[in-house]
Amino acid sequence: MTAGQSLRIGIIGAGVAGLASAALLAREGHRVTVLERADAVGGRAGTWREGGFTFDTGPSWWLMPECFEHFFALLGERLEDHLELVPLDPAYRVFGEGADEPLDVRSGRERAIALFDSVEPGAGARLADYLDSAAQTYDMATRRFLYTTFSRIPPAALVELLPQVPRLARLLLESLHGKAARTVQDRRLQQILGYPAVFLAATPRTAPSLYHLMSAMDLADAVRYPLGGFTRFVEVLARLAQEQGARLRTGVEVTRIRTASRGPLRRPLVTGLELRRADGTEEQLDLDLVVSAADLHHTETVLLPPELRGGAERRWAATTSGPGAVLALLGVESPLPQLAHHSLFFTEDWDRTFSEIFDGAPAVPDPASLYVCRPSATDPGTAPRGMENLFILIPVSPDAPAQVGAPPEEQASIGAGGVDGAGDARVEAAVDRAIAQISDWAQIPDLSSRIRVRRTIGPADFARDFHAWRGNALGPAHTRGQSAFLRGSNRSRRADGLLFAGATSVPGVGVPMCLISAENVLKRVRGDRSDGPLPA
Repeated sequence: MTAGQSLRIGIIGAGVAGLASAALLAREGHRVTVLERADAVGGRAGTWREGGFTFDTGPSWWLMPECFEHFFALLGERLEDHLELVPLDPAYRVFGEGADEPLDVRSGRERAIALFDSVEPGAGARLADYLDSAAQTYDMATRRFLYTTFSRIPPAALVELLPQVPRLARLLLESLHGKAARTVQDRRLQQILGYPAVFLAATPRTAPSLYHLMSAMDLADAVRYPLGGFTRFVEVLARLAQEQGARLRTGVEVTRIRTASRGPLRRPLVTGLELRRADGTEEQLDLDLVVSAADLHHTETVLLPPELRGGAERRWAATTSGPGAVLALLGVESPLPQLAHHSLFFTEDWDRTFSEIFDGAPAVPDPASLYVCRPSATDPGTAPRGMENLFILIPVSPDAPAQVGAPPEEQASIGAGGVDGAGDARVEAAVDRAIAQISDWAQIPDLSSRIRVRRTIGPADFARDFHAWRGNALGPAHTRGQSAFLRGSNRSRRADGLLFAGATSVPGVGVPMCLISAENVLKRVRGDRSDGPLPA
């Protein structure tokens, strides 16, 4: 790129990463157009409104607050001028299979230590060491492994990291489960330390213990909630992108990335995009640069011209997928004090649960380890008076790998959801079992009879709505071989002028990672090879 040159940039997808990339690049002076196939922005951070309820259909945990604050600062804004964050107390509630009482996890180092000690005498001191290590690892990851394009290793990074090689090796070779098991003996406490792997589209036994850094967020720091939910965050993000000069177009699907050959010794150059409008008419857009914030598998195997897809399917066949998800959006007659804002339901043998998800044909564990969000506990605006808003997430298998040439209806999948029980049988049955499980474990005997609004979402919906590879809910898993620079690059190896952002690319899964991926796109455009956050 030429410094100071104003580029025509097209961004595929108006999810968090696409909107964030648009805001940063437009502020830089580039002419940015965001193209979204749906009728609304947000992508997986979507919204569904029905009967006076407002449901977030995706992210619901606000972690890494400094990442959000830094992103707003890059735009010359203060987060607190746009969003009101509420600390949650408890941060979350844990229901264990067969346990007499749930555990309330309250954020803050001393309170977390006290909780662990109350459950397992002596565990508090070991947790203190665990949290010290988590904070140190989180700081190192933020400065060296997240805000970087991995285009070079700065000398300062080498000076810092070389003495850490033995420790880093252990963090990469040992699993998160192994580190948690060395720290505490109580099953529920191990699960509290291991569950963050699910946020990373992995399992406690496949995620490296490097990711114990997640406990620095929910245990040592705090869990917060933005009033209005992630619906409000997406609205703010879209408005900021437009205020910076970005153009947002919805109802427009990108069907092909156009390229031009530059001879046998140079990679083809991206020249624009082919589009299909909602009315079926087609359009071509001439561009200097394309940022794909769409599913990376879809980008590499469908959007690139056929002659540039060589080996892509083989690479993806060797990639470990994250889990699929069955979601339930429920409007329920209140009150539901048994549930906190965030509640986790852990099965006793969750190794079996994870095995069912990742081994063999697509399956729904029974019982399953569930996540339940009750935003109406904190935000009355998400539900009508006298009602509660519930979001249930059931981790399930991703769809089976696609069989070449087979039509979508013949691909092995748990299926799609629907409204008022109209989804596919396996999806609706999974939700019925989850409702019964929550009713039993949380002692809400009449839960099912109090449901007034119901919508379900399954892996086939993720595949249809987001072109999600194997219908997975998050993206490729953060395993040892799919973390940091081993996860890939935010620059295409097939064509110049094509960059990637979002959860299916680097640095990885989660809303904060999507914001960081947008900043790393900006670094690529600038030719900035530094690591660490950009100066605000």
